[in-house]
Amino acid sequence: MPQRPASPQQVPDVVPIFPLTGALLLPYSHRPLNIFEPRYIEMVDFALSTDRLIGLIQPEDTSEESPMGQVPLHRIGCLGRITHFEESGDGRYFIILEGVTRFSLREEIERGTPYRLAKISAEAFAADFARNDGEDEVDRARFVKMMRDYAEFASIELNWEEIERTGTADLVNFCAMVSPYGPAEKQVLLEAQTLNDRAETLIAMTEYEMAGGGKGAVPLN
Repeated sequence: MPQRPASPQQVPDVVPIFPLTGALLLPYSHRPLNIFEPRYIEMVDFALSTDRLIGLIQPEDTSEESPMGQVPLHRIGCLGRITHFEESGDGRYFIILEGVTRFSLREEIERGTPYRLAKISAEAFAADFARNDGEDEVDRARFVKMMRDYAEFASIELNWEEIERTGTADLVNFCAMVSPYGPAEKQVLLEAQTLNDRAETLIAMTEYEMAGGGKGAVPLN
């Protein structure tokens, strides 16, 4: 089985990319996906036959979940590795992507496939390959307090024993991925320069919502 890239230098220059609105993937986090469109079934077939890598990225126009054609894309996405897959009787897939690293979209290339291919670079995101990078800068107690406040606000049951056992980086990234905010907010969380920036941004979004600003309405500038 192909190994998980351990540095920017091990990331392929060209990967299949999956434009998907509102879908956030972060390093070392996991996202389940149901694959049923023929173009993406072929994409998964290709990934499984090569290095198991797929670039998840949001389209700029968020009016469709997975738009057709060469619609403009955001410049930053996250490379995922298929760590689990199941194939149904009708050829559909259920897969789990594990985040490897964020990437910069350099340019798309045409190779006659129904799915999109692009040249990418992970050079700007070398820290993504260290699972615990930036944990010391995060105020974990403040972050967990935000989680407790939001759980009470939204009447959500959380497994606090499991949360205590979870590393800070994994906890922040998991919360960012499952947060109830929209595509624009998810892109901001993806592009946060450091883990602490992501934690503080998520705290600000959550506090704004609980103060009555409304779901997904936090100012981004």
